[in-house]
Amino acid sequence: MKIQLRAIIFISFLFQIRFAVAQSSLYNHKETFHPQFYPYPGNKYRSASGEPGPDYWQNRADYKITCTLDTVQHKVSGVVEIFYTNNSPDALRFLWLQLDQNIYRKDSRGTATSTEAGGRWANRKFTDGFVIQNLSAEAGGRNYKPKHIVTDTRMQVWLTEPLKPSGGKIKLSMQFEFTVPEYGTDRMGRLKTRKGWIYEIAQWYPRMCVYDDIQGWNTLPYMGAGEFYLEYGDIEFWVTAPADMIVVGSGELQNMAECYTAEQMKRWNAAAASDKTVMIRSQDEVGQPSSRPNQKTCTWKFKITNARDAAWAASKAFIVDAARIKLPGGKKCMAISAYPEESIAKNGWQRSTEFVKGSIEHYSAMWYEYPYPAAVNVAGIVGGMEYPGIVFCEYRASGAGLWGVTDHEFGHTWFPMIVGNNERKYAWMDEGLNSFINELSTEAFNKGEFKEAGFFADANSTFMVRYAFGENMDEMNTVPEVIKQDNLGIVAYAKPAQMLKLLREEILGVERFDSAFREYIRRWAFKHPTMWDFFRTMENVSGEDLSWFWRGWVLNNWKLDQAVKDVKLVRSDSAQKIYEITIENLQKMAMPVTLSLKLENGKSQTIQLPVEIWQRGPLWKFRVNTEAEITELMLDPARKLPDWDRGNNGWKKKT
Repeated sequence: MKIQLRAIIFISFLFQIRFAVAQSSLYNHKETFHPQFYPYPGNKYRSASGEPGPDYWQNRADYKITCTLDTVQHKVSGVVEIFYTNNSPDALRFLWLQLDQNIYRKDSRGTATSTEAGGRWANRKFTDGFVIQNLSAEAGGRNYKPKHIVTDTRMQVWLTEPLKPSGGKIKLSMQFEFTVPEYGTDRMGRLKTRKGWIYEIAQWYPRMCVYDDIQGWNTLPYMGAGEFYLEYGDIEFWVTAPADMIVVGSGELQNMAECYTAEQMKRWNAAAASDKTVMIRSQDEVGQPSSRPNQKTCTWKFKITNARDAAWAASKAFIVDAARIKLPGGKKCMAISAYPEESIAKNGWQRSTEFVKGSIEHYSAMWYEYPYPAAVNVAGIVGGMEYPGIVFCEYRASGAGLWGVTDHEFGHTWFPMIVGNNERKYAWMDEGLNSFINELSTEAFNKGEFKEAGFFADANSTFMVRYAFGENMDEMNTVPEVIKQDNLGIVAYAKPAQMLKLLREEILGVERFDSAFREYIRRWAFKHPTMWDFFRTMENVSGEDLSWFWRGWVLNNWKLDQAVKDVKLVRSDSAQKIYEITIENLQKMAMPVTLSLKLENGKSQTIQLPVEIWQRGPLWKFRVNTEAEITELMLDPARKLPDWDRGNNGWKKKT
């Protein structure tokens, strides 16, 4: 498939080159620099400056969950108590919940809309989804069984009395059960290894939908590509499993002494004080009865605070190691890895804890401090998926691949775990911003050990530009389920990362960009921003009107094509030469201009022109004084911009 795809793109590329040579400018300066950009003014909930307004609100969902893992039937069953607080100004007559396990039903919308070729989100086998029983509601001292309607991956619960605004509280309780799918659309599932099954459990309990000031109830169904939009709260969950298994989960294990041996507790204490990886349970100890408590079952009690979700993993095949993470504020934090013996290879999972530690320490120092007491990396069937305090990564990954997936999934701690954007609608706001910070982390880790594996190494190659900005590419501001499957990697990950790199390095500069980016994270930490809040913050903090930039990159799939149109020598004497240079913007995107000149005397000269030269049209004429004749001229000499046709970027003196 990869070879066929590249061949198709290459054929398209040849036709596009022939077309580009003959075309006239498509640029419309009045569209690019149109004064009206924001769809709504600031209000008391969301300030025009990009900050949460004085009356900003969001609802809260706290959870208490007890569950049991049945390793014979591969089932999870339990009870969830949801403590929901309505901080909105609206009285709520009904509530909406997410039932993500229903995507694995044969009759789900996700199943019906998967392509015939299958792919990452296609079900390989089906389950019965969630089995919900004994739903009850408690509010105002009254307990009752509310009417409820299940529609695909959502459940609507009708209340007998409206939930009061500005602090009204209700408790929902229910029993739930589901079969763990072997392949859970690359977000959860189970993997059979030589020493036992690895269970990676996520989207495993009924969760509240978000009710916000933008849309009210956010009830888009879970169909695979679109991820999650969740309320914040405290989550306490207890997992009972056979005692020969080790369970790792989001947050902090509250009863470690009941779940590990005395020797392993000593090793945990050593790891908590060590910058080097300490083995908690080694490969040789896996399967030995002495490495687990002598009892039938263990109940693992986890708690994570101010989080939007929780996940866990369990296996009797787990090797476990750990080390401390140094956070700027001095809080205690642990990097933990759990993996089977199959994951040990050259630069394999035995380096995972080192990677976790390096990734989180970098982001904490650079952007915002990591908020959880532990960071757990689990090897299993999932290629790469993130949850608060825990991530699932491909068990066969090693070297640059293991660093890349580990760093990316933990980068999601900042987007969307801390900055809680709506992933179900705007994938670029978490995947793209995360991919951008991943490149900076990769450059920093171990003196750039894996730098060459980064996306930016070939982002502006002709091949990638023709692919990323071609006619068949979706706009960045497209719902994930609407994006063509082959385009998702570009639209959600690569292109927004490239956009932010150019904004940082070519438009705002590192200092102004970093200040604005940090302020965006600080303002919207544990809140729900929209893309307009991001745009407003970046503009207000940096002091730049960037509407032209967002218009070209996010709202449209515009191309960039800067060209040298004409070079005239208008005056020449022994002291100086004066040239009139005409450059042209042939496509709809505008960007600043970098122009390099080579002179006859061997010297060179660089000219920087701001984006405002394109405010009055597609042509810009300017004069340059030189001490010798120009022999060569080149636009974007360092190839930093995604220029559509580099064949018109240069000029050479005729000999």
